[in-house]
Amino acid sequence: MSNTRGYAAESSTTPLQPWSFNRREPGPSDVKIDILYCGVCHSDIHQARDEWGGSIFPMVPGHEIVGRVTHVGSAVTKFAVGDLAGVGVLVDSCRECHNCTVEKQEQFCERGAVQTYNSRFKDGSPTYGGYSENIVVDEAYTLKISPKLDLAAVAPLLCAGITTYSPLRHWKVGPGQKVGVVGLGGLGHMALKFAHSLGAHVTQFTTSPGKEDDAKRLGADEVVLTRDPEALKSLASTFDFIIDTVSAPHDLNLYLGLLRLNGVMVTVGVPPEPAAIQPFALLINRRSLAGSGVGGIEETQEMLDYCAEHNIVADIELIPIQKINEAYDRVLKSDVKYRFVIDIASLKG
Repeated sequence: MSNTRGYAAESSTTPLQPWSFNRREPGPSDVKIDILYCGVCHSDIHQARDEWGGSIFPMVPGHEIVGRVTHVGSAVTKFAVGDLAGVGVLVDSCRECHNCTVEKQEQFCERGAVQTYNSRFKDGSPTYGGYSENIVVDEAYTLKISPKLDLAAVAPLLCAGITTYSPLRHWKVGPGQKVGVVGLGGLGHMALKFAHSLGAHVTQFTTSPGKEDDAKRLGADEVVLTRDPEALKSLASTFDFIIDTVSAPHDLNLYLGLLRLNGVMVTVGVPPEPAAIQPFALLINRRSLAGSGVGGIEETQEMLDYCAEHNIVADIELIPIQKINEAYDRVLKSDVKYRFVIDIASLKG
């Protein structure tokens, strides 16, 4: 076991603070990674504050991890010491069920995927995430990171990136399609970048007038301010695909009404309350409402390679780990453009 420094929530009501814990020694198939950067996801806040229930404390959050390999086990074939590597939301799964082996969608493991933090390994020991100096991960759940891009800005791709890329790929979004993005935050700005890159005509929906210029800079063909219901009427039944990234309560029916025949709306945000859906919003035009989470390891690597090829990264604000509690408060106020990333070097200073 190796002693590791990090930041942890001791309970759902305490701020994150310095905490030391033990990482397992690397096994034959493991890589050990010195963490360079870790993104701050809204789900970190939900779990650290036990808003989804079942949180395991002390908790070291963080599942948007980029670092450098410092040790490889004897059976490792994909990585060498000195390589850049990433870790996303998953660090293990059963590796036997249909979803793991055939679909290559480990995030939907039928026996329950092992999350990077706030989860338990198969031996019952807790997992600790990326708000820390290092991490030990099986190479099968470790991702290759290109040196072409700003590494700090790559970190959010491990969650915000794949969460938006996966549904766009699954529903085959591309040229000639009209796509709507609801919300322009950590998830929304990545959805906008990807949809634009894939060749779709993209409309950004936002409640914030101050984000219009940013949305166009990020790739929006047009911006619609949703505080004005009249602005939506002319867009009824015109969209092929809508990705909803908002985690605050809002009316999904407003956007379902914008879908044309066989149009699909996918939710990737997690509002705190159940949504009320009007049946006619789905019956008309045979519309579909779906959900999507992160992708599997293979698809996440595909996304990272796509980003390296097309020069896509997150828009970030780099912070020292000592400002993590302030960052949480700012996330809740939507006061970040568009993702906080922790410089882990600050932990060692």
